[in-house]
Amino acid sequence: MTLAIANQKGGVGKTTTAINLAAALAQKHLKTLLVDLDPQGNATLSFVDPNTVQASVYDLLVEPNIGVPEVVHNTDSPDLDILPARISLAKAEVKLVGEYDSHFRLKDKLDPYRGLYEYIVIDTPPTLGILTVNALVAATHLMVPIQSSYFALEGTDDLLETYQKIRSRPNPNLQFLGVVITLHDRRTVLSRDIKRRIREVFGEKVFKTTISKSVRLEESPAYRQSIFTFAPSSTGAMEYYSLSEEVIGRV
Repeated sequence: MTLAIANQKGGVGKTTTAINLAAALAQKHLKTLLVDLDPQGNATLSFVDPNTVQASVYDLLVEPNIGVPEVVHNTDSPDLDILPARISLAKAEVKLVGEYDSHFRLKDKLDPYRGLYEYIVIDTPPTLGILTVNALVAATHLMVPIQSSYFALEGTDDLLETYQKIRSRPNPNLQFLGVVITLHDRRTVLSRDIKRRIREVFGEKVFKTTISKSVRLEESPAYRQSIFTFAPSSTGAMEYYSLSEEVIGRV
């Protein structure tokens, strides 16, 4: 399973979800590859010292002779590897414009190595540019994190339109796995109202697990850890564990 985590809105918990879902799967001894396709590289910082990164996802996408083995890094978890990103990845959008196979670069590079991993999780940037399209073309499934806040559904129409376009031509097998509600503050009436609205719009596609707003989840990347090593008894760890169970159950 190759899971793209995408939403063109920023700050909705995409990277937090990618980091902790990948870590949860690896904790179950499911061999997992995390692909950091966001030029901000925050998923990379959670697992890898950036000073040790020689070749990155940028090189994977633009250099014909660079493959997954030249880019992949091990992490402290024996079941979790990562393809790291650096800020140079921002240049990939310009570099790939006009290339006839620009939308297929990630897929073509991952294909020979899919058999090594039970799960591939792709973190995407908050845009619908070439990098996100590469993620959707390479993926088998799409997960959309939506924050339970005002304007929560803003932009999701554009993302779902892109999803349909990808399905109509380059990746007809792409499936919409579901929506996960993130950064939920159960104390506020607004959050509860927005959560109800999201469930009305997406119905059974909404995961039962809701990710609560949590200081521990916000802190863990700063200490280069997933929530499972930083605060294993926290609510965030339990919620991401529960989400991983649902993801496995939906495949």
